[in-house]
Amino acid sequence: MEKEIDEYELHKCVFNNDLKKLTQILKAKREIIDKKDIHGNTALYIATATGRLEFVCILLKYEATVNIKNVNGWTPLSEAISFGNRQLIEVILKKLKEQTRKSLTKRKESLKVALNQIDDFYMEVKWEFCSWVPLISKILPNDVCKIYKSGSKIRLDSTLIDFNEMKWERGDITFLFCGDNDNSMITALDNDAKCYQYVRTQESEVEIQDEIDLLMMSDIVTANFSTKNVSFTQVKTGWFFREDKKETIAGQYKCDLYHVNGLTLEQKKRREHLNRDDLLKNKTSIVDSLTAKSSIVVDPNIEIPRRTSLSPLQNRNITWEEYINSEPGNYPALAREIVFKRSQKQLKATISMCSDFPLSLDTLLNVFEVIAPLKHFSKLRDFISLKLPKGFPISIHIPIIPTVGAKITFTDFEFRSNISPELFNVPEDYTLDESRFPDL
Repeated sequence: MEKEIDEYELHKCVFNNDLKKLTQILKAKREIIDKKDIHGNTALYIATATGRLEFVCILLKYEATVNIKNVNGWTPLSEAISFGNRQLIEVILKKLKEQTRKSLTKRKESLKVALNQIDDFYMEVKWEFCSWVPLISKILPNDVCKIYKSGSKIRLDSTLIDFNEMKWERGDITFLFCGDNDNSMITALDNDAKCYQYVRTQESEVEIQDEIDLLMMSDIVTANFSTKNVSFTQVKTGWFFREDKKETIAGQYKCDLYHVNGLTLEQKKRREHLNRDDLLKNKTSIVDSLTAKSSIVVDPNIEIPRRTSLSPLQNRNITWEEYINSEPGNYPALAREIVFKRSQKQLKATISMCSDFPLSLDTLLNVFEVIAPLKHFSKLRDFISLKLPKGFPISIHIPIIPTVGAKITFTDFEFRSNISPELFNVPEDYTLDESRFPDL
């Protein structure tokens, strides 16, 4: 085991509270900063979990990656919230947002190149929300999204603004992405109110502090799609002579129908940092809390009382040897004793694959990269990122929540060389309203 102890020298420096040696190692071997130990933890994770703010700041100065999950699905931000020190949470959260912005900027550059390499097109995507509960099924929304692609520009028209749990917002909105602009900014248009808003890439200090308050009073949640056992089985038809089921979609695309097997959603919630009042409030989901918060109008002249840091923790005196010799993922608590519950859901999905659809799956993912601010498109992008059978997923039926599913069908597609440039401009009579879409 001595070899493993030497292998994780950054981690060991944090455990031994040796800041001088940590700095020396980083100067000489900066490339090991994100190295994971047997538990999937980085040195930044351990520094955060033990509340060592000075170590955290040094590691972030050398660009330690914040958004790295360990074998249990937790990140340094998870541990900062659990530890309960407000300054620690702020440092980790701000660095996470900074690194996310840099990553998005890099992806936008590659996205512009990818979009310019394919012909211009028009596409329609039909969303049909449905439920096995009859009364619910009758009130669920449907939508036909229209997507235009010209050069490195994309326009999406939709009537479904948002869909969270059993709440949705209807309207007439447009998303514009103009990749040939220097800032590559996404613009959201409300065509009913004749206003527009840039999708923000940076929050104000007040918004950061609001988010810290919310994190400190909410469950720490991690959710993962388990895809290691995913398989696809072709749907069969016939009683005696079984054969693969085929279907024709949009009157022209012949497809093979598949069942998606072994797709599991695992969710974990931690709450060791919460008080009794928090636990009562958090009977509703964190998504509901976010939605409710975004609708509150706060008087800027009123000072909001902020959540205070939790009481300092006593040193648990866990040694490096005890930690590194533990079973992977089952090490002693470094700070608060973890309180969490786990839930698993088997997701049943079906998918229709077309071998001669004119659009490639990679191109579709590039388009969805742009329109990910729409939450239902973000879920769809995550699903089609799986290793699918050969072809294009022209129709997909996936669960959204236990009682509600969504059927997504690509109903219309054609290459177009005459798409008007005006479609990608904000109309002159529209006004700027930075508060129209609070969640963007």
